[in-house]
Amino acid sequence: MNQPKARLTTSAMIASIAAEGQRVTTAPFGKALVAVAAQRQDIVGMTADLAKYTDLHLFAQAYPDRFFQMGMAEQLLMGAAGGMAKTGLTPFVTTYAVFGTRRAYDFIHQVIAEEHLNVKIVCALPGLTTGYGPSHQACEDLALVRAMPGMVVLDPCDAVEIEQMVPAMAAYQGPVYMRLLRGQVPRVLDDYGYHFKWGKAQELRSGRDVLIIATGLLTMRALESAQALAGDSVDVAVLHVPSIKPLDEQTIINACRQAGRLVVVAENHSVIGGLGEAVAASLMRAQVFPEFKQIALPDAFLDAGALPTLHDRYGISTSAIVNQIKSWLT
Repeated sequence: MNQPKARLTTSAMIASIAAEGQRVTTAPFGKALVAVAAQRQDIVGMTADLAKYTDLHLFAQAYPDRFFQMGMAEQLLMGAAGGMAKTGLTPFVTTYAVFGTRRAYDFIHQVIAEEHLNVKIVCALPGLTTGYGPSHQACEDLALVRAMPGMVVLDPCDAVEIEQMVPAMAAYQGPVYMRLLRGQVPRVLDDYGYHFKWGKAQELRSGRDVLIIATGLLTMRALESAQALAGDSVDVAVLHVPSIKPLDEQTIINACRQAGRLVVVAENHSVIGGLGEAVAASLMRAQVFPEFKQIALPDAFLDAGALPTLHDRYGISTSAIVNQIKSWLT
């Protein structure tokens, strides 16, 4: 008699991508911002009614006089952040990525980016990190902000990188967009002796058969996939790209020049307009033509549901990545 499948208890809204038993840090962004703000009186925190869900509540508790709750008004949030930046303050602005990009795009473009103001936009629920469907899934945010002149675009892999990225953002003069992993965030990169370098891609693992160029949480999945594929005698290299813009084209091109490797770009974003197309364009301009594949979300409005189910369905779970790479190698 067939046993019924265990019922998934993951809620649709959950934003954590940590596996059971995985090492995690709680609210790494909030903690890192509190630490930087202790040394920088110019840093202020702003949000659109989402402090608790972007880990900015820790900043609000530590520095209530430097915290501004703007309510459910993302366009006002971005406009006010631009105004504060003009007075010499350094706003760290948080909301969900769908609201920060789709809803407030023109305000970021005209108020912040055009004048190259020192505003740091930190957005939770990037790509497929919520099961609430298209209203909350920011599968197009990288495409949108990449196109904005002068905007730095960052996609951290884990808590380790967020802890290092926040002070680097504070030190940089100009607008920055960072995708946020919040809540219980896995720790992965400290196993690789990693240190974030502004605008640089870094090889985390070498390999002769496949090169996975990955960003964000897909770097974590790429490393897991590489370990799994090693059991099948497939040697996989992983190149982590935390900076989507500026893009470290030279490191990527040099990695792709190695003959005989399948090149796979993996990202938690639409197949349209993200890292995959940025890498492909760079390779075309450099006249480098490896066998090239993409692992990304489809050009579609995605379903609602539990994240493990959706990650399997749309090909960004570790098992789905392993199976896809195996199919390309046969």
